[in-house]
Amino acid sequence: MFANMNLAYETLSDGMKKLLDGLVGVNSSAQNYRGGRAKKMKELDGMKEKYIEASEISVAEHPVVRTHPETRRKSLYVSRAHTSHFKGMSEEESGPLIDFLSDHAVRPEFTCRMSWEPGTLVFWDNRCTQHFAVNDYNGHRRRMHRVTLIGDRPA
Repeated sequence: MFANMNLAYETLSDGMKKLLDGLVGVNSSAQNYRGGRAKKMKELDGMKEKYIEASEISVAEHPVVRTHPETRRKSLYVSRAHTSHFKGMSEEESGPLIDFLSDHAVRPEFTCRMSWEPGTLVFWDNRCTQHFAVNDYNGHRRRMHRVTLIGDRPA
């Protein structure tokens, strides 16, 4: 599934946009939601050597509202899966707002779901899209190839 983070931002109230302007999210691979990315990726068959040890945690700070360098559109850059808190705020203070924004971003009118078939190829821009793998392929192995391009610094 994919969520359009441009639309998620654009449909927020002016008051919420003002609140989010300048807010910085602290994103961590150790986020407890779903057990932490590094730990989960290490558990996957065939991925054990490709990912960092679960004890090696990566933390990055990004603006909660980022402006796409090419389209100049603003989008939300926050998720329950990665954003642990907002800079200068505790996790307890940040949690309700992270939850609200995460729920808002995945409203049906902002999302689409791929119907996968052999040979399906999908590209998306992580700067303005969230993605989520729905476990609807019971009995089949999910295989994907990831390509990551060097990009810009979030602004």
